[in-house]
Amino acid sequence: MDKPAKPYTEAFVLGTPGLVCRWRLAGGRLVAQGRHLRALAARHVNGARIAPELLAWVRQHLEWTLEPASSENPEGVLMTIVDDKGQAAMSLGPYEPLPSTSLPDLYLRAEESRREAEETGIAPETMWFVDGGRLVCDIAAGSAASGVTSLIEDLARAMGMTVSRSSGACDAAQCGLLDFEEAFLVSDEHGVVPAEGHAGPVSTRFQESYEKLCASVRER
Repeated sequence: MDKPAKPYTEAFVLGTPGLVCRWRLAGGRLVAQGRHLRALAARHVNGARIAPELLAWVRQHLEWTLEPASSENPEGVLMTIVDDKGQAAMSLGPYEPLPSTSLPDLYLRAEESRREAEETGIAPETMWFVDGGRLVCDIAAGSAASGVTSLIEDLARAMGMTVSRSSGACDAAQCGLLDFEEAFLVSDEHGVVPAEGHAGPVSTRFQESYEKLCASVRER
């Protein structure tokens, strides 16, 4: 589904990828950069936390080389790859919208993301549900959140909305045990994606807020 991206950092022999982060760009800049860096620091590869030296390397490339390197794909995707030896590389590629936003397909993405979280500690994509006057996010209580998931959690609370975490929310929704009015995917790569046939005022508001953030990043 995802095409290989064009590397722009110095060449070296990369080992077996243990972590691949896909982050959205706007105007050649990284959207929610601080949040992505905090989430990267909370991840681990083969049971080891990301080294401070690697985090400094990533930050240096974001500040010094990302904008000129992204001239061909200023609205593209930045990939940060960490191998099983703790080495890292960064790549750039075009952004491709999801081929399907149906609820079953978004469920599949969320399930794949949960499996990734078992290996790296953080799910890059999460499913959200609007259940009456509250939001339910399919993520374990107390776990670290991805960059965009943390953004939506904070935005929801700033709007005065109640946010509940439940690692079984997707399963409950598919079994009919969670009666929801809206459903949407929150993704580091795709932003806020309302499920086809299950959009509404809440998910649309979050989607618009994310797009406004992208616009503000472009204007910097």
